[in-house]
Amino acid sequence: MIAIVSEVIDVSAVLREVSSTSSGASVLFLGTVRDHGEAGEVSEIHYEAYETMAREALGKIEQYVVHRWKLLGFVVIHRLGILKVGEISVAIAASSEHRKEAFEACRYTIDAIKRSVPVWKKEISAAGSRWVEGVMLEDNQDGYV
Repeated sequence: MIAIVSEVIDVSAVLREVSSTSSGASVLFLGTVRDHGEAGEVSEIHYEAYETMAREALGKIEQYVVHRWKLLGFVVIHRLGILKVGEISVAIAASSEHRKEAFEACRYTIDAIKRSVPVWKKEISAAGSRWVEGVMLEDNQDGYV
């Protein structure tokens, strides 16, 4: 399951979505707004996305990850809007028969999101705001979807 939302991400619901009596492992990754960035202190972050393309890119990641690591459950939720320090911006959960696959799937997924999903963030502080430059691989050298 993939979703792009504007409301608070319910971590318990994410874990329920991936739970399975056949899985021996469930891994949860949470990306949160931290209180600083390269330019200094941060009070909040404004996330924007090209939603149609973002959903399509997340769908490709989901198809690849579920197949590659033979996952039993998989969820990615990315939040948009203005988020305060400490709030969850992205939740990724994977369940599989064994822990290695679930861990690898989550790690791959967050890296793939950073590289290929059109989501932008603006750091906001007392001194002003600035768009944060993303990480893009034009030649797909790391094999990301």
